[in-house]
Amino acid sequence: MIAYLKGVLEETGEDHLILDINGIGYLVKISGRVLEELPPVGSTVKIHTYTYVREDTLALYGFLTRDDLSMFRLLLGVSGVGPKGALGILSMFSASQLRLAILSQDAKTIAKAPGIGAKTAQRMLIDLKGKVSLEDALGADVAEEVGGVVSDGQPTARNDAVEALTALGYSPSESLRAVSAVTITEDMDSEAILKAALKKMF
Repeated sequence: MIAYLKGVLEETGEDHLILDINGIGYLVKISGRVLEELPPVGSTVKIHTYTYVREDTLALYGFLTRDDLSMFRLLLGVSGVGPKGALGILSMFSASQLRLAILSQDAKTIAKAPGIGAKTAQRMLIDLKGKVSLEDALGADVAEEVGGVVSDGQPTARNDAVEALTALGYSPSESLRAVSAVTITEDMDSEAILKAALKKMF
């Protein structure tokens, strides 16, 4: 298993890049989002990779972050979603955006991804339920700042704020997005986070 490749970006195509490492060119399949975020040809770049092996297929799939790679692996575990479909989804959504859609059970949004219909989107929600968390969706760096790890099963201040917004009538997706937009500091309790999130609603 190749964890990552680091080399000179030799060439890019609609759905792939070629990385030159010591004179060997590695063809890596990528999403449209990765293509947009790549540095100019000739730059040194690090690509996190997934090696896909089947009887008649051997391919490398690449991502700029380990987070996107982790989400790609999760998507491959969904019945009916192959590498091409998973890349299509990650071309349209970042890993965090996709987690928010999954947590808020927003099949309609997921179904907008190329090659993903309503049935596959519903199946994805079922298969990935419990495999993504609010902390991951809002960002691990924020979770660390506010002690995002849940202790003794008690929800964090952030979780409380999301629940409060939902209770006020906002959709789970809207609530998650508003809280994720708040810059949370150590001294903020759930009420302070809630007030800051409400300002993001307007």
